[in-house]
Amino acid sequence: MRARRLIRLWFGLSEPVSRRAYALSGFGLMSLKYAAEIGLVHHLTGRWLTPLDYGSPLLTSRLAAVGGSGLLSGAMIAWTLPFLWIGVSMTMRRAEDAGRSPFLALLYFVPLVNYATMLVLCVLPSRPRAADRLPSLGAPRGHALRSALLGVGLGLAIAIAMVGASVMVFGQYGTTLFVATPFVMGAAAAYVFNLETPRSAGKTMALAILTLVVAGGAILLFALEGVLCLAMAAPPAILMALMGAWLGRALARRPGPGAPRIAYVFVPLPLMAALELARPSPSPSVVLTTVEIAATPDVVWRHVVTFSELREPPAWFFRLGIAYPRRATIAGRGVGAQRRCEFSTGAFLEPITAWEEPRRLAFDVAEQPPPLTEWSPYRHVAARHLDGYLRVRGGEFRLRPLPGGHTLLEGRTFYEMRIFPAAYWRLWSDALIHAIHQRVLGHIEALSEAEPP
Repeated sequence: MRARRLIRLWFGLSEPVSRRAYALSGFGLMSLKYAAEIGLVHHLTGRWLTPLDYGSPLLTSRLAAVGGSGLLSGAMIAWTLPFLWIGVSMTMRRAEDAGRSPFLALLYFVPLVNYATMLVLCVLPSRPRAADRLPSLGAPRGHALRSALLGVGLGLAIAIAMVGASVMVFGQYGTTLFVATPFVMGAAAAYVFNLETPRSAGKTMALAILTLVVAGGAILLFALEGVLCLAMAAPPAILMALMGAWLGRALARRPGPGAPRIAYVFVPLPLMAALELARPSPSPSVVLTTVEIAATPDVVWRHVVTFSELREPPAWFFRLGIAYPRRATIAGRGVGAQRRCEFSTGAFLEPITAWEEPRRLAFDVAEQPPPLTEWSPYRHVAARHLDGYLRVRGGEFRLRPLPGGHTLLEGRTFYEMRIFPAAYWRLWSDALIHAIHQRVLGHIEALSEAEPP
């Protein structure tokens, strides 16, 4: 019985939240989350997550403390989502219980301001609510189409405004753009859709997804992004828009004047985008791929330094526009030689920094081509992330002799990702770089094993 009540208190939208319940739940869940995270991070990385790391207003700062493990960072983000919902929903109901606007819940997303808001709500006394009953879902339908169009229009306006502010003004592909903005889009669209007459949860969720689709179409139409990047950004955007829609629907069903308050949703987002300028430098990532080759290191080395045209057709996902390797040439020999690796979108220029024949070949990356060619109705897409937001710093090949005249060939790529949340985007970049490694190492394996003993 007590467990059910806690679930309603934490995850529901109708259970009132007193200041005592808000403080106990807030400090208790924060302590639980911190204890679990420091234990997991220390167990897997040997590092301690300090209270300063945990309390950082930027999610990117906290993930940087974890290190370069994309899987661990992704697990921490998934672990954070339920706490995020509890914080937003309880803040909304605590504000209402204290006689304040439930729209204060939107301040939960504003760094530093959120902590001040929560502390104030912990001390404000409860006040009688204007009405204890919410509008019934059986109310007359109202102008559903008009409300839907207004909701989608407002969500679209937020999307275009935030792409302009975050990308064009601040140069940030960050958590504000990919997480907070879809949440506010869903909340705003759902709020307008349900303001005149309460609608069902299913229709509200469908409208939130429609809002994202329309916004994506507009971004594509204005040549701000291509199809491929919009598709990769869709999973977290859909999740956050649905969470926002659930909150927006609940806000619209609260009694009291509503229409003027919808302007509050615009306030936090540009501030959050500006604050992301203060994020620390991204932690470097490394992708390692290995293959065992039935040839000696001397033979394999020749095909590592330079390899002929890859005639194997690229995998299906490379045909979507993602850069893939074609050939490698080299001018010179030893440290200082210039290696050139041709990709489908251009060439990597790789000055050699280590030449330990036949054990290790390492290089920096002086120039690199775009990581992909966007799918778009237009010939040119003005997507800023194609230049410098995924920066390859270098790479290396290591050759280890194995029994029976075989060789273990290791390929590593060192890179930095400036698109956030990094944990999510590293899932894509790590997988694609690993696929590139497999294509190159598989070609080297075929060339080496084709030589006579």
